[in-house]
Amino acid sequence: MLAAMSLPPTTIPPADEAPSPRARGRDDACPGALRLHPADDGSLARVRIPGGLLTAGQARALAGASEELGDGWLDLTSRGNLQVRGLDAACGGELAAALRAAGLLPSDRFDRVRNIVASPLGGLDGSGCGDVTAWARELDTALCAGTWEELSGLSGRFLFAVDDGRGDVAALGADVTLIATRDGGAVLRVGSGAGADGTALEVRGRDAPRAAALAAVEFLARVRASGTRAWRVRELPAQHAVTADGLAARLADEGIEAVRIGRRGPVGGPGAPPAPGVVSGPDGRHAVSVLVPLGRVGAAQWRLLAGLASRGGSGELRVTPWRGVVLPGFTADGAAAAAREAADAGLVTDPDSPWVGVGACTGRPGCAKSLADVRAHATRAVAGAPRSPDTPQGSPGAPPVYFSGCERRCGHPGGRWVDALATSDTDYRLTVRDTREPDGATNDGANDASGTDVAAEQLADAVATARGTA
Repeated sequence: MLAAMSLPPTTIPPADEAPSPRARGRDDACPGALRLHPADDGSLARVRIPGGLLTAGQARALAGASEELGDGWLDLTSRGNLQVRGLDAACGGELAAALRAAGLLPSDRFDRVRNIVASPLGGLDGSGCGDVTAWARELDTALCAGTWEELSGLSGRFLFAVDDGRGDVAALGADVTLIATRDGGAVLRVGSGAGADGTALEVRGRDAPRAAALAAVEFLARVRASGTRAWRVRELPAQHAVTADGLAARLADEGIEAVRIGRRGPVGGPGAPPAPGVVSGPDGRHAVSVLVPLGRVGAAQWRLLAGLASRGGSGELRVTPWRGVVLPGFTADGAAAAAREAADAGLVTDPDSPWVGVGACTGRPGCAKSLADVRAHATRAVAGAPRSPDTPQGSPGAPPVYFSGCERRCGHPGGRWVDALATSDTDYRLTVRDTREPDGATNDGANDASGTDVAAEQLADAVATARGTA
């Protein structure tokens, strides 16, 4: 067992270690609601929740499916989707029928391409440029309509982001991003930068969802021209990158006016994930932001959230890409009561909780590739986290920490983060990573740099040190 060591101030992999665009030699095997993925704890289904938007009835249907067909738990993903685990490999038809009945599977052909994240507090707290949930829904409709059949060929990893202007989901490295502007329009960005030639396009608000779908069509055209099997925009060879001029021409062919502009980010700059707790709105209504520890929620907890949304809220749940849920539409007293009830059920509604900013992959026993039970180790690290006033656990400025069972680091955060990578069933390597490349793209973080080796028993202190020095 390795002894704990103090971390140096920074241990960031150099930018030249970032992987070059990959030549994919196989089709994308990303799971969906219809394509189940075999895991060590049974089969897994990934249910796309475009924009993170669910009705309370749909949430209850998912809880029922997890209990009747799976292991009784739901996993929230880093794209605001939900996973059901522990499924029998033969239950696909029954699961699909339950999802269709709940309106969660509108298209078999386009199921896996419905990866859309949206600003979860859009229209709720007075920040940003308004509610963009309508754009997220319209984009989902455009993807599923079949107007552009080629969109069914998108990888299940291709990501759309709809940002209300605060910069929260715009920072997630999506392939196509819409950013709302104060005049009711949208900036359309392809890739996590502003495009290969350093520009972006501005479109009218009513055209924004269709423009985003057409940006994906343009990406697929560039994939065909390149002769590669790229899954993500950043994987395109430079000579075949999506350009502002090429995209503007495609939009014009569809009757969409686009104005080429200089590189432009969100009006509010980089935004932060919603903090747990009550969120006040300018209209006197309040929302409740709930963090799900390690993104794993039991069916009873999930039904509680659906019940809270129905009883005192608007009847809507917004699943966030940070493994949380926002419940809109409460009075002040109702929001406070809902936050207390969620906390009593083991969910997090305290912004100072040590769970804030802590994530983990599935790990053992669910994943055969994992070297450790990372969720158990993360839970022990949180329980043992120092509670001094100087501890950065849960503070807004502390970088997130993510526990991974193998070098794939599935679901890891972007930007600057503390990488707790299992090297055995009892040992970890801690490294401060920054996955932002100079063009704003997000590197998968597959390359290791020198880090600090610690035993699992030492994780609490070591993680606190790492977050404080990052």
